[in-house]
Amino acid sequence: MAELDPRVRLQALLTEYSTRAEAIERDLSREHAQSFSEQATERQNDMVLQGLLADARMGVQEVKQALERLDAGTYGECEKCGEPINEARLEALPTAQHCINCAD
Repeated sequence: MAELDPRVRLQALLTEYSTRAEAIERDLSREHAQSFSEQATERQNDMVLQGLLADARMGVQEVKQALERLDAGTYGECEKCGEPINEARLEALPTAQHCINCAD
C-alpha cells in the first residue's frame, strides 16, 4: 500500500473535524420544543452536543498545529525529546506531538 502524504491526510482530517463542528453548531442553534418535558430532553442532548463540539474544535486546533509543524519541517519529530515519532503512531494519530515513550 502506498504511503499517503501527511499533508493530504491532515487536510482530510481538518475537513472532517470542521464539517462535524459545523453540523453540531447547526444542531445547537435549532429552536427548542414548547413542552417542558421535551425541553429537558433537548437540553440534555445539547450538553452532549456541546461536548462533541468541544472535541471537534480541539481536533481542528490539533490538525492546524500539525500542519504548522509540517510547514516548519518538524512534523514527525517528538516535541519533548526530538526523536522521530514512529510511522505506525503517526498513521494511527496523525496529530501526534510526542513519541510513544514521551507520551507515556
